[in-house]
Amino acid sequence: MDQKMTDLYKEYANGLLDRRKFLKRLSILTGSLAAAIALLPLLENRDVKAQIVPKDDPRLHTEYINYPGATGNVRSYIARLKEGVKIPGMVVIHENRGLVPHIEDVARRIALEGFLAIAPDALTPLGGTPEDPEKAPPLIQQLNPQTTLENYLAAVKFLKTHPLSTGKVGVVGFCWGGLMANRIAVASPDIQAAVPYYGMQPPLEDVPKIKASLLLHYAGIDERINKGIQAYEEALKKASIDYKSYMYEGAQHAFNNDTSPARYHKEAAQLSWGRTIAFLKEKLK
Repeated sequence: MDQKMTDLYKEYANGLLDRRKFLKRLSILTGSLAAAIALLPLLENRDVKAQIVPKDDPRLHTEYINYPGATGNVRSYIARLKEGVKIPGMVVIHENRGLVPHIEDVARRIALEGFLAIAPDALTPLGGTPEDPEKAPPLIQQLNPQTTLENYLAAVKFLKTHPLSTGKVGVVGFCWGGLMANRIAVASPDIQAAVPYYGMQPPLEDVPKIKASLLLHYAGIDERINKGIQAYEEALKKASIDYKSYMYEGAQHAFNNDTSPARYHKEAAQLSWGRTIAFLKEKLK
């Protein structure tokens, strides 16, 4: 697929273009509006592929719960092994499409590795993730940054004090969720590990506040995010923060999302996931 088309879709997916402008510019690249509309299903982030871990996996207990946050109760998806033993907690932070089936699947994948996984819906204060994920990015932009962060910090507290938790907690976030994972690492002394996937870096002056170990995943084709890497790593080194950083050449932003044919990069996704699980087990178990 033409890189210009993929880059254009990234602008749209990140809320930088409305649908009308996106289709107009895509029509220019494809030659016609009809061709643009025909191509759209390949570009759009749709949960059309089979989920890696089925919703009814007999090894898992899953449910929707509410925990108390800064804006009231926050709707969340929680997954864990059925055995009632104490395990570390993991907060799973979604992309700017909200709490979609793909993120619930990610939570189940983490649960199968022996973690108590919770995936909050950041859009709960605005009525929750809409059925049409294309309507979510503008809603994400309406969220109050501070109360949204506080809602995630409340999720950390919820896991730390959960009866089935060891008290150790980590976070993993993707795209917009990667930004939030970085912000939680700055704001919370109660997490031991954070894994931002292609996430915007936090303010450099806040880096010394980080207490958690970090695993940073970046895509080689992701100019907007990557321009902040060097300064972030210099600040991490200066503050003696425990971190590892990996660049996945040839992969695009959101390469881990296996429901997005336009951006999914199988090799990068599998390699980064293996590193993520090994890192979490090292830091939290």
